[in-house]
Amino acid sequence: MTVTEDGPAREGADDDDMAGGAGLPGDGYVPSARRLARERYRRARARRATAVAALSTLVTAVVLYLVVVSAPGWPRTKETFFSAHYAREAFPKVLEGLWLNVRLLFVCGAAVLVLGMLIAVARTLRGPVFFPLRVLAAAYTDFFRGLPLIINLMIVVLGVPALRLQGVTVDPVLLGGTALTLTYAAYVAEVFRAGIESVHPSQRAAARSLGLTNRQALRHVVLPQAVRRQVPPLLNDLVSLQKDTGLVSIGGAVDAVRAADIIVGRSLNYTPYIVAGLVFVALTIPMTRFTDWVTGRMDRRRAQGGAL
Repeated sequence: MTVTEDGPAREGADDDDMAGGAGLPGDGYVPSARRLARERYRRARARRATAVAALSTLVTAVVLYLVVVSAPGWPRTKETFFSAHYAREAFPKVLEGLWLNVRLLFVCGAAVLVLGMLIAVARTLRGPVFFPLRVLAAAYTDFFRGLPLIINLMIVVLGVPALRLQGVTVDPVLLGGTALTLTYAAYVAEVFRAGIESVHPSQRAAARSLGLTNRQALRHVVLPQAVRRQVPPLLNDLVSLQKDTGLVSIGGAVDAVRAADIIVGRSLNYTPYIVAGLVFVALTIPMTRFTDWVTGRMDRRRAQGGAL
């Protein structure tokens, strides 16, 4: 039995029991010597691990720097790809063009989600009457997933204006956004379809037994579960779409890539491409980290047996 200032503790409370956790406020709990020593050891180990990681990172950075700057072609590489003068000139123009990429991301992203959902629902419709619709949806996804995006962009952005059809736009931004939407909708449709098919048939049967129609069961029971399960791959597709918005520059649209290309064509210095690439990377990293956070959160909730 251990005696404290507040009186005798419960019998059998040894050091291991006391090390299990702090007591409630005012219960007279006093950490044991073993627990205090264990906490000191954990703190010391954490500090040591942090110091080792920092030292290792510093050494690696120094070694990489020395290897790069001592390479025979480094002076010419630095002048061609890492010129401070051309970086300062390109940065504001690249940022101005990036606004077009951001607008394309939001508009095309919304269109891709809507079109992809419609195609996925069409592929999962039941009954022989919907067979032609299922075939058309499958043909669409197979075609645009197999067609390289750059070829799709060339056909739409460069080929459609050559038709000279009355009432058809020749704006490279609109045509490029259309091509991006057509391609990415095929990928997103397969993501949605995988989510729909992952919902157990008993969910639909239970909804039908409660009096819901097939449409109501799909809308209120199946689709909410399917979308929640497929959030990480959907976010990954949006990250890829954000990068591929730079391809609309092949039609002459002045986005971040085209703004850099104009300076490169005039100066024959490739630093603006590096600037544009770093801007895209800076825009993509937060979305990637958010995707990782959502994926980890869903994995933890799944491991705990909670709802997604």
